[in-house]
Amino acid sequence: MLEIMRTNDLVVASFARSLLDDAGIAVMVADEHMSTLEGTIGAFPRRFLVSGDDLAAARQLLEEAGLGAWLVAS
Repeated sequence: MLEIMRTNDLVVASFARSLLDDAGIAVMVADEHMSTLEGTIGAFPRRFLVSGDDLAAARQLLEEAGLGAWLVAS
């Protein structure tokens, strides 16, 4: 699994996950439950991980959806 994006914004995270799910791209969101430990202040960004085989398609999908600012440099 390779990291494709990071965000503290719950709306962006939800949108990205929805896009990837709808495209059939398996995604794992790391640090999703850290808010319980941090007190919901948003200090820890959620990290989106996809397989290497899906990386290019996922990157293109997210860029076309306007989420390029949250993508991790490849």
